[in-house]
Amino acid sequence: MRILAIILLHFCIFTLAQNDSINNNLISYHEKLMLRLNIDTNTNELVIISKDLSITPRLALNNQINTTIGVDYKFVSASISFAPKFIIGNNNHLKGKSSFTSYTFRFFPKNLIQTISYKNSKGYYLRNTQDYIDNWRKNRDSYLTFPNLRFQSFGGSTSYIINKDFSLKGIYYKKEWQTKSNGSFVPAFNYEYVIFSDIQNDIKSREKRLDLSVDLGYHYNYLLTEKINIAPYLYGGLGKKWSNYKNDVNQSERDKANYFTQNFGAGLHLGYNSEKIFFGSKFNYAGNHYKDNGSNIYENDFYVLFFIGYRLNPPAKVKRIYDKIKDKIPAL
Repeated sequence: MRILAIILLHFCIFTLAQNDSINNNLISYHEKLMLRLNIDTNTNELVIISKDLSITPRLALNNQINTTIGVDYKFVSASISFAPKFIIGNNNHLKGKSSFTSYTFRFFPKNLIQTISYKNSKGYYLRNTQDYIDNWRKNRDSYLTFPNLRFQSFGGSTSYIINKDFSLKGIYYKKEWQTKSNGSFVPAFNYEYVIFSDIQNDIKSREKRLDLSVDLGYHYNYLLTEKINIAPYLYGGLGKKWSNYKNDVNQSERDKANYFTQNFGAGLHLGYNSEKIFFGSKFNYAGNHYKDNGSNIYENDFYVLFFIGYRLNPPAKVKRIYDKIKDKIPAL
C-alpha cells in the first residue's frame, strides 16, 4: 500500500501541468461527480502454438461476466473490477474455481491520459479439453483445470491525444462531450510487470516478466445526433518482453529470455450522452503475439461492454476535500 500511495502521489503532482483552457468544440463535465457501472463479457484467453505440440492449448478463466464500479471527479478517475459469483456463467462447476480483481486509476493532465492498474486472477481451465480426453462430453464432464495458476500485473500507460479538438476522455470516460465529429492519432507508451505462478505436484514455478511497448492508434468520434455518437478505433505497435523463469522457486536455477512482441487491436464504441445520464456499449479486441523457442504465443482479449453512468453535483464533503488538496496544489 505504501508503494501504491507513492505512485498515486507522483501522478497527482504530475497533473500540475493541467490547464483548463476553453475549447468551444468540447463540453466539460469536470465539475461533476460521475458514478459508472460497467458490465463486460471479457474472454481473456492464452493460446500457445508450438511445433512441438500437436494440439494447441487454450487457457481461460471461469468468468464470463465482469463488473466494474467507477467514480470520477476533477483530475482523477478510480475503478474496481471483479467477477460476481452469483451471475450465471461465472460459477460453472465443471470449469473449476476462478477469481478476478482489478484496480485502475487514471489522471488527465492536458492532452495526456495517465493510467496505472493492478490485476490479479487465479484458476484457469482448458477450453479445448475435448482435444485431450477421448469421449469427453461438453456440459457433462469436467474440464481440465489449473486451480493454482495465477496472474498478477502491475502496469500502466501514457497516451497523448494529438488533436486538441478530439476528446478520448469523452469517449471512454465521459468527462467531456464533443460537439463536432473529429478524430486523432493517439500514440501510447505501455509498461507492465507481470508475475505468473503455478503449483504442480507441490512444486511452485514462477515467471517474472517486464513488458514495454509503443502503440500508435487512430480514433474517430462521429456524432450521429447531438447526443449519440459512434467511435471506431484501431491500433498497432511493437514491444519487448524480458522474462525470468524458475521451474522451482526453491531452487537457484532459472531461465532468462527476451522477446520482441507485436501488439494490435480494434474496437467500436456506441454511446448516448445527456447532462446527467449517459450509457452505451463497447466492442473491443486486443491481441499480443511473440515467439518463444519456436512456439507462437498469442494472448487474445475480446469482450463486449455495456455501461451506464450518472453525473451529479459533488457532495459538500467531497468538494471540501478537493478544495483542501487544491490549496496545497493550486494548479489542480
